[in-house]
Amino acid sequence: MIPREQPDTPATFKPAAEALLLTAARVRTFVQERHLTNASGFFFARDQRLFLVTSRHVVTDKPSQHFPDRIEIELHTDRDNLGASTWFNLPLYAQSVSLWRDGSDDGGAIDVAVLEIRRDRLPVTAVFEAFGPEHLPSPEDVMPTGASVLIVGFPLGFHDSLHHLPVVRQGIIASAFGLRFQGKGCFITDARTHRGTSGAPVVMSNPSMANTSTGASLPWVLLGIHSSTIDMGTRDVHADESLGLNSAWYSDILMTLTSDHPRVAKESAEKT
Repeated sequence: MIPREQPDTPATFKPAAEALLLTAARVRTFVQERHLTNASGFFFARDQRLFLVTSRHVVTDKPSQHFPDRIEIELHTDRDNLGASTWFNLPLYAQSVSLWRDGSDDGGAIDVAVLEIRRDRLPVTAVFEAFGPEHLPSPEDVMPTGASVLIVGFPLGFHDSLHHLPVVRQGIIASAFGLRFQGKGCFITDARTHRGTSGAPVVMSNPSMANTSTGASLPWVLLGIHSSTIDMGTRDVHADESLGLNSAWYSDILMTLTSDHPRVAKESAEKT
């Protein structure tokens, strides 16, 4: 009898794919022990400090009366076994003062929030990847309209429940990148998205980063933070299809919100 050949089972994904998927965090919001909503987020590191980035409306949203007091993020705890994970609690308030950072500009509130994570409080074996300032687009970078982008998140909470990994939706840049769409600090993407994707990173592949020491493991440009789908108030729901468009806030706001001086960061964001 000829032994049946066993298929090769790689222990890990290709480095670039694994790194991108491990930047994303599954987010759940709570009031005490009551689960409210699901969302997406991602990790951003700057000067040895670590932040969770998500949409502002995930942590507070007056129009929908959404006021969680804490969130949980799912963390991998074993690089060799992606099935091992744990939930990590992040309070949103301390002595009735909000712990997240956000900002506004001339166009109004910016739908981005960052929450600092104390590295010394993370599980010792926590496995994740983080974007950094080196992943933000530079002024000379050309991002043509129609260019392909990926949105890495957890639509409707859907994900690989065995390996605790997000899914990726593909889309395109649908507005003039670098310009403030309708006066707001955002651009438009054309991609199929759902509730639960709010806070997901919007990225573009940058193979040239693979040849650099800082971008070798994560050769992606972080273009923005996915916010929500866009609809027209005048649309006839019986006659017209939805636009299928989304807003994403420019990622450069992260340099303001992750400043070493929180008060200065907030004031700067309000002037941006």
